[in-house]
Amino acid sequence: MPEVVVAKPRTGKFNKNAARRVRAAGQIPAVLYGAGHEPVAVEVDPKQISRILFSETGHNTIFDVQLGGEAAAKAMIVDWQREPIKDKLIHIDLKRIALDKTLRVSVRVKLLGIPAGVKTAGGILDQVLREVEIECLPADIPSHLDVDVTGLNLFDVLRVKDLPHSEKIKYLEDEDATVAHVIAIREETAASVEAEVGATAGTPAEPEVAKKGKTDAPADAKKAEGGAKK
Repeated sequence: MPEVVVAKPRTGKFNKNAARRVRAAGQIPAVLYGAGHEPVAVEVDPKQISRILFSETGHNTIFDVQLGGEAAAKAMIVDWQREPIKDKLIHIDLKRIALDKTLRVSVRVKLLGIPAGVKTAGGILDQVLREVEIECLPADIPSHLDVDVTGLNLFDVLRVKDLPHSEKIKYLEDEDATVAHVIAIREETAASVEAEVGATAGTPAEPEVAKKGKTDAPADAKKAEGGAKK
């Protein structure tokens, strides 16, 4: 049985103070949109959302969302935000989906085994892409993509074109993009030294931005929050 997330409509002003009151009551402010419906400001149970996000299929999980007296609709989590210090969920974007229409989702790449280049040549397995974007029907979304890397020798490269392919999914990444490769330890060391030299010279390293979920909610859905979102 799919998880049923009960979404309670929010009324009144949609500002930071209103969002804080929702969280103080033990709920999470959220926006529900998609499938031809107007965006609706709602509140949901954080325990249900966390259970979905930490499941095997994670943010690609398809579940039922129940809004008021409406019939339950299929939905997915497309964006979520956490409070940086306590790591608590503070906002969720839910999107209604149609089971007969393709979706664009990011799927985790899981590397299996120890490469020959690590075992016999002392190399290091470096995974460049931990997720890849694909397009498929909701029912065909894989929980992850398993790839056997035991055959990779030193300096071998695993590319998107080497990932499991089927007629049900379409890769949206460049087929020649590097997913993982086996590099020499000296290359790793040289890269670390170069980074340290750059930092010492006063050249700040460009920060890595960790993106969670999608941010393709309509502009009016973002405005509905009135500043509660990022």
